[in-house]
Amino acid sequence: MPTLEQTVHDFVRRNFDHTFGQPAVAAQPDAEWVKLRATGSRLWLDTGDLDEAGKLWNTSFDALTTNNTLLNKEIQKGIYDQLMAEAAGILGNLDPQTKVLEIAFILNASHALRLVHRFDANVSVELHTDLAHDIARTVTYGKRYLAICPERFIVKVPLTPAGYLGARQLVQAGIPINFTLGFSARQNYLAALLTNPKYCNVFMGRLNSYVADNKLGTGENVGEKATLATQRELLQLRKAGKSQTNLIGASVRTGTQVGALAGIDVFTIPTKAAAEYRAKPLAAPTSRVNDDPGIPLNAGITLKQFAGDTLWDVPAKFKDAAAAIVEQASRPFDSVSINGRDARSNSDQLTPVALQDHFTHAGFPGFLPKWNKADIDTITKDGKIPIHAKWASHLESGELGLDALMNIAALQSFVTDQTALDNRIRSVLKL
Repeated sequence: MPTLEQTVHDFVRRNFDHTFGQPAVAAQPDAEWVKLRATGSRLWLDTGDLDEAGKLWNTSFDALTTNNTLLNKEIQKGIYDQLMAEAAGILGNLDPQTKVLEIAFILNASHALRLVHRFDANVSVELHTDLAHDIARTVTYGKRYLAICPERFIVKVPLTPAGYLGARQLVQAGIPINFTLGFSARQNYLAALLTNPKYCNVFMGRLNSYVADNKLGTGENVGEKATLATQRELLQLRKAGKSQTNLIGASVRTGTQVGALAGIDVFTIPTKAAAEYRAKPLAAPTSRVNDDPGIPLNAGITLKQFAGDTLWDVPAKFKDAAAAIVEQASRPFDSVSINGRDARSNSDQLTPVALQDHFTHAGFPGFLPKWNKADIDTITKDGKIPIHAKWASHLESGELGLDALMNIAALQSFVTDQTALDNRIRSVLKL
């Protein structure tokens, strides 16, 4: 009798008939995107909408990325209601929560396969947000995603303490990982050293919005500065042979940002921003990787007041702490002490709490903070751009890094959209 995993795998692939190397619609070259590619940047589209992607797709693009928010937009259109009913029929008498999780997995994988078939492109597929703090299930579902389409799927794992460790295990198992929800050079420095995913991210547009929306400054260049600093750190690690991780510039808001960050490893560009760049392309784009733009702030505002420097600074002391935890995680299985606490040395046994404690004791308490329920409720209510006044004292004191605050806000905004998707499943199936 087939396992649940095999049943779901076979169901998702039942109508997938694709010859790799042959997209359903042939792409055409575009001279302006070719010039941007020549700066060293790979180009992805950030959308789950097949029709919108089709308007812009050309031979310079080689991947698409989806997330919980983008997938939810497609699900709410009702185009997968029949698929949900069919999926429920093959799942048997699972408890409602597990059934919803499995159907969400089916929906994500099925939609990604449609993107693969249409564009013959690599597609990033994201884990259910219920798995964000669960190492074992991150590993299990990550492997299941890749098994659906090993030729084209890249598995997105969110940046959390458990995410660092779960993604490390997936990388060690040969799974290509897009380590998402990053906001700073230091977050991605640790990811590159400890986890070594194929890709990591800086969500640049949300950083600009935090400064602008909270009237701390114009919002210009905040995300760009963090992205370029991250790129330079990753280049150094790759040159030293310590990592193979590439940077994705994510949360692109405008076509201007694309030109300003030419030369970074990868762009994942929403269709609106891609259309803007194509309408007003740079005549001769060149790499901007060594740029270090200034941050326009309002009168009386300093970077320290909102921990802005946590977005781009990677101090030597932080690098030492990262190297120490990597060394501990890389030892053979035997008992070691991490910050005075007994722990297993291999990363399979290193816990999220031990990772958090390591950086707190190393002098970086705001890097991987321990959020309480009240914090999470506040962040969830306020949405993906936190209200600065609620966190100002924590940021200025160093108790909290802006990168950590933006990360948890992004995760909870995805939780909100995942919940809407799950509720659509429950509504359709009357669970």
